[in-house]
Amino acid sequence: MSDLTINLLGLAGGIALATVVWVGSYVREDVSLVDRIWGLLFLVEAVVWAALGDGLEARQWLLLAMVAAWSIRLSGYITWRNWGEGEDKRYAMMRKRNPGTFPWRSLVTVFWLQAVLAWVIGGALYYPMVRTGDGLNWLDAVAVAVFLVGLYFEAVGDWQLTRFLADPSNRGKVMDQGLWRYTRHPNYFGDTVVWLGFSLVSVASGAWWGLYSVVLMGLMIVRVSGVAMTDKVMAKKDAKREGYDEYVRRTNAFFPGPRKPA
Repeated sequence: MSDLTINLLGLAGGIALATVVWVGSYVREDVSLVDRIWGLLFLVEAVVWAALGDGLEARQWLLLAMVAAWSIRLSGYITWRNWGEGEDKRYAMMRKRNPGTFPWRSLVTVFWLQAVLAWVIGGALYYPMVRTGDGLNWLDAVAVAVFLVGLYFEAVGDWQLTRFLADPSNRGKVMDQGLWRYTRHPNYFGDTVVWLGFSLVSVASGAWWGLYSVVLMGLMIVRVSGVAMTDKVMAKKDAKREGYDEYVRRTNAFFPGPRKPA
């Protein structure tokens, strides 16, 4: 089987998962379900590529474990966080603008589009998943260390924010504790670092071009769907909270660092 065929079958696996979840969103009238499978799309691709590649050796098992840990945690957290919340306002507005055709539009412009994006970004996973014959090296160890740092920032940041929001005494306050004291977006920073870990595994396997994945994911997180969008929403939502302006001024937007002087 050719590399192109194997690669495209990974895309087909992602599209299949997205289509199945779209059916559920059609029944429930809740396109927000797509957010819950974002991480799982990469896991499906990785599993397909590993199954159709040259075999499973140490690097394939290592990368599969890394992708599974990241994707399952992310999808599980988003599912838990959004449980019972109804459809996200973004999708509700799209549905309102196109009431008759939205279900079919959402299949292509939301579900299949995310599957394609995951396939494009997930390119760093392809080569190390299908190529065997060489053992682990020092760069794999570096990749794992980087991955664990990213997963820590992402998972702990989400946990700290959840605890903060669950405490009634914090109502009206700004979250400036824990990791959030050093960066306004520890979860997004962590996500980017996780992908740096994936990309380094690609480099360790001989595919230096796999670094494009972390660059693309980083640009999406910082400029498109992550930091930029969240800052815009929070500026409207939290502007009236006491201390919000000072928090923004003193705290790095993305990269963790010491707080600026008062």
